[in-house]
Amino acid sequence: MKKIRSRSVLIAPSSTRSTTIRPRPSCSWAGCWNRARVPERVAGASIFITGAGSGIGRATARLFAERGWFVGLYDLNADAVEELAGELNGAACHSALDVTDAAAFEAAVAHFGEHTEGRMAVLFNCAGVMRMGTLDQVDLADQVRTIRVNFEAVVIGIYCALPLLRETPDAMVLSMSSASAFYGVPELAVYSASKFAVRGLTEGLSIELEREGIRVADIMPLYVNTPLVTEQQNPLASIDRLGTHHSPEEIAELAWRAVQGKRVHWVAGWRLRILSQLGGFLPFLKRPIMKRVSRR
Repeated sequence: MKKIRSRSVLIAPSSTRSTTIRPRPSCSWAGCWNRARVPERVAGASIFITGAGSGIGRATARLFAERGWFVGLYDLNADAVEELAGELNGAACHSALDVTDAAAFEAAVAHFGEHTEGRMAVLFNCAGVMRMGTLDQVDLADQVRTIRVNFEAVVIGIYCALPLLRETPDAMVLSMSSASAFYGVPELAVYSASKFAVRGLTEGLSIELEREGIRVADIMPLYVNTPLVTEQQNPLASIDRLGTHHSPEEIAELAWRAVQGKRVHWVAGWRLRILSQLGGFLPFLKRPIMKRVSRR
């Protein structure tokens, strides 16, 4: 990532208390400079993370904070982000957020901007849900929620964050897509469709927002070893065949590389890179490969 101009240095208030969004929450790293464990802050480096309370979002927050970034922690689980903020020695702000609520997302962005001089170097759309099972094994309400959280919330987040992103040199939007965006996955079809949508949105906006100096990219991993995958009631056969080889920390490292890089799609792991390249050169193989890895 290019060095951000010094005029975007973050301003820190004095309180680190737990907060909610609307009553003007507190959020700072003031007073932490003298603690030996706190790394030197990178001027203007700030990242807004949804789904920061667990899994990839939490691992990413820890990694970026360790490397001198100010992190905004937003999650439906207020207790989880409050606890995480306490670990980060004040280098974070936090609040509960339902990413499907446009008004709440707008308020969260304003909350973040109050402590970053109205700047946002990176928006990381990491919140997501997944329900495995055939189309009618999963409740219709859960299928619809999958679309709302995994795709609609990404649109809402980018829309609400644009004013801050436009004020930040070399700003970036990074979103979680998935290996399931290469070919539709049986018994995970709605989730797969939501990630196809994220991929398409990423590709379109990467061209549209490039004119304004805003980079747009996504991360495309196979199964990650998080409760989202490991605690499913109807686990897929493809999990046994492909495995859960990625940890949240590995995907956080990939997010770091994406922020520093220029690619649009960041594919995680050699297995998926081989499959994606093979599918690109020989697209007629995608369907039989998917049928084989999904067969029970």
